Amino acid sequence: MWSDEYDPEDDGVTETVPCPACGQEVYEDADQCPACGEWIIPMSSRSGRSRRWVAVVLVVAALMLGVWTGLIRWFR
Repeated sequence: MWSDEYDPEDDGVTETVPCPACGQEVYEDADQCPACGEWIIPMSSRSGRSRRWVAVVLVVAALMLGVWTGLIRWFR
């Protein structure tokens, strides 16, 4: 949707950040570094999701182990 309102914060310039692999300056909204080809993934999204999934998998595994152990003892 087009807006005719002027936004002083949006000056059309995109900030740059260093590539984590090669250090070359890359636009912060880029998906991949044009210099080395490394994928640019924000650290907050990478570590938050993986830690959450590891925690979920560990909880489910512990519950399954507990149920399995209880069933084995019950049938003896």
